[in-house]
Amino acid sequence: MSESTFIPAARQASTLYLPPGPWLTVLDCLCERFSAISRAQWLDRIARGRVLDAQGQPIARDLAYREGLRIHYFREVPNETPIPVQEQILYADEHLVVADKPHFLPVTPAGEYVEQTLLRRLIRTLDNPDLVPLHRIDRHTAGLVLFSAHKLSRSAYQALFPTRRIDKRYEAIAGALPELEFPRVHKSRLVDGEPFFRMQQGEGQSNTETRIEVCERNGDLWRYGLYPVTGKKHQLRVHMTALGAGICNDPFYPDVIKDAVDDYDKPLKLLAQGLRFVDPVTGEERVFESQIKLQW
Repeated sequence: MSESTFIPAARQASTLYLPPGPWLTVLDCLCERFSAISRAQWLDRIARGRVLDAQGQPIARDLAYREGLRIHYFREVPNETPIPVQEQILYADEHLVVADKPHFLPVTPAGEYVEQTLLRRLIRTLDNPDLVPLHRIDRHTAGLVLFSAHKLSRSAYQALFPTRRIDKRYEAIAGALPELEFPRVHKSRLVDGEPFFRMQQGEGQSNTETRIEVCERNGDLWRYGLYPVTGKKHQLRVHMTALGAGICNDPFYPDVIKDAVDDYDKPLKLLAQGLRFVDPVTGEERVFESQIKLQW
């Protein structure tokens, strides 16, 4: 069953085109297709206006089923755990929003995180349901995230990333590597790893590239500047691990810490520190720097 993003009134919802089936009502279809959600829960959502038709209007509990009918529904996580960190908006105009994301906060809804995400928080703060992230950083990573604020200019900003017209700078604190020469460029082929949420280096032509420099030395720990040319999932974390200096407090690399819980006193020491690009709408050079600092 396919879902896509739809934005009604003031908050994002998911979209479902009803598949072929024998159901009499939309409610019957929803109950069978999403069996993990009880009929009572669906009835409650419908009563609260959390299931909408194609025009964005709340459906009735007895709305007749029709194949291909478009339905919008809001994902909900019962008793979602608050994430006690606070984002900061560094810049906002009618086209672009730049936010400083703290460690542990997801960028977009997924899994157990719906309301406790940077996107949902910014939509509420700015009262702009058209916000869409232009790129992603990991939940464990802190730093800069760009959002498109207007549908008409969105494609121009999105094009900055695949065409590599945006310079990204990260900082990381990891183990010292005195046996290696810096600055250096690390290239490798990243493929899916085990468990499913990890990446690993594999054989074949490289599909990732990171330039690495040393910014500061502090005994057994060094502060590194990381400049990713490509933007693969977990690229920086895998590259630093491959060099023999996994980033401090990483719960996934070099080994998965089983049953790890968020320790807000020990965040991953990785920060999306700087972004530089020519604004495709105004033609101005944009330079943004995170206000977050990685502590030793």
